[in-house]
Amino acid sequence: MPLLHDAGSYEAVRDAFEWNVPERVNMAWQVCDRHAEASPENTGLIVAGTDGKRREYSWLELQRLSNRMANFMTAEGVQRGDRVGILLTQSVEAAISHVASWKMGAISIPLFSLFGEEALAFRLKDSGARVIVTEAQHYPKIEAIRDQLPELKLVLLTDGKGGDGLRDLWQGLDKASDAFANVDTASTDPSYIVYTSGTTGNPKGALQGHRSLIGHMPAVEFFHDFLPQPGDLMWTPADWAWIGGLMNCLMGAWFHGVPVLAYRGGKYDPEAALRLMAEYGVRNTFMPPTALKMMRAVKNIPSFGADLRTIACAGEPMGAELLDWGREAFGITFNEFYGQTECNLVVANCQKVMEVKPGSMGRPIPGHEVRVIDGDGNEVPTGTTGQIAVRAPDPVMMLKYWNNPEATENKYLGEWLLTGDQGQQDEDGYLWFVGRDDDVITSSGYRIGPGEIEDCLTKHPAIELAAAIGVPDPVRTEVIKVFIKLMPGHNGSPDLEEDIRGFVKTRLSPHEYPRLVEFVDELPLTSTGKIRRKDLRDREVALKAGKPA
Repeated sequence: MPLLHDAGSYEAVRDAFEWNVPERVNMAWQVCDRHAEASPENTGLIVAGTDGKRREYSWLELQRLSNRMANFMTAEGVQRGDRVGILLTQSVEAAISHVASWKMGAISIPLFSLFGEEALAFRLKDSGARVIVTEAQHYPKIEAIRDQLPELKLVLLTDGKGGDGLRDLWQGLDKASDAFANVDTASTDPSYIVYTSGTTGNPKGALQGHRSLIGHMPAVEFFHDFLPQPGDLMWTPADWAWIGGLMNCLMGAWFHGVPVLAYRGGKYDPEAALRLMAEYGVRNTFMPPTALKMMRAVKNIPSFGADLRTIACAGEPMGAELLDWGREAFGITFNEFYGQTECNLVVANCQKVMEVKPGSMGRPIPGHEVRVIDGDGNEVPTGTTGQIAVRAPDPVMMLKYWNNPEATENKYLGEWLLTGDQGQQDEDGYLWFVGRDDDVITSSGYRIGPGEIEDCLTKHPAIELAAAIGVPDPVRTEVIKVFIKLMPGHNGSPDLEEDIRGFVKTRLSPHEYPRLVEFVDELPLTSTGKIRRKDLRDREVALKAGKPA
């Protein structure tokens, strides 16, 4: 049953909501077993091959596969509380690895397939992972760091042979029983660890409990206009190694028995994404704004035949230009939302029951109390910049940072979880993202959020993507520098630079126009599609110091 109901207005939906988090719950039952009992032959997962082949898995098949995997890992000595790394892209093996881990009371760890040896070594060593599930092409990275991982006892290859601590996953599944009794877990027992992207300092492992999925669901229903609806089918280009792909999409859809499309197509291609969604009848998608901005360059989008009911986006502020383009290109009002690894999905838009204000992240999702506070934990006046914070306790909040009590303590100020993001709240309760604490630009006494500048720049017909940072200046503290990726067919020139400066100056404010403009072929992005402004700042510091960038 849905947690939210379309009561006609945001206020009515919010006021009618109450949390119902059982003391005992297991996420594997929520996302798989109950559907296998209620509708065993219905499709839960569609795997689309790059060769055009497709394989559909029913709920009963998914249950039996995850049961077999739980039995296989148990026979290999994996126990409750052990950590299971999952180094796979979107695939049936990735999905059942999470479900099987939760059935056993183990803790799954999604890992991005493009991670190098150093990134993998840190996460696997920090978590003390006992198992890693991967494929042959990634095993050399594990082999190279295995002597650093004394607790890693078992490597399961989805397409490889056994021997020397290696096991062939599918051979093991074939021999295992397809009956398994889930362990009895409390809602606060650990279920998975997602490591933060680590743009500053080492990544931190946010440990989540089995309550986490219930904590996510009001938002998933909200920004997908009251998911589930008849015919819904979910896909995202976001990798399931991140909380956005894993929980916002795969497990969020599976909670309601909505089928999910898995596709491992390599580097994101907006035209390929449109063709894929049309071919498989995708109705719901989550896309980072960067992916949508890249799609803006595609001509005649309706001709691809995609028939989407909802498009949700998050990761960077969306802005008015993208919102208007979406209405024209898809006939849909995009629902922007906000959250972070440690406390995901707490603010969102739902165009069915509220006005979508261009540039706003939306309002607090029913069940979550989100405010803008000062350094003492006091709420700031309307329209004042402060830190976005979420009141504890909250079922979507992490239990703690793994192996990092100091960071856990620093994440809270009294009853507030601190997001580390600067924002404002308006008189209607809408929240507006200003920037990360370390992204805010201080120039001539003004505190300037890069998001507003970037949103303005993407309205320029020649600009595809833009990033704004502050660079040191002896007079103004910092001046604004922007990095511009141009639309196909445009070239950088002094005249275009001046046009861009004027474009921002006349649309925002004279104190927000970029004094420095650099045209680039690509912008540094995180694996989840966010602009890595820190990389751009570090490069500027290196250049100023006369070091290679």
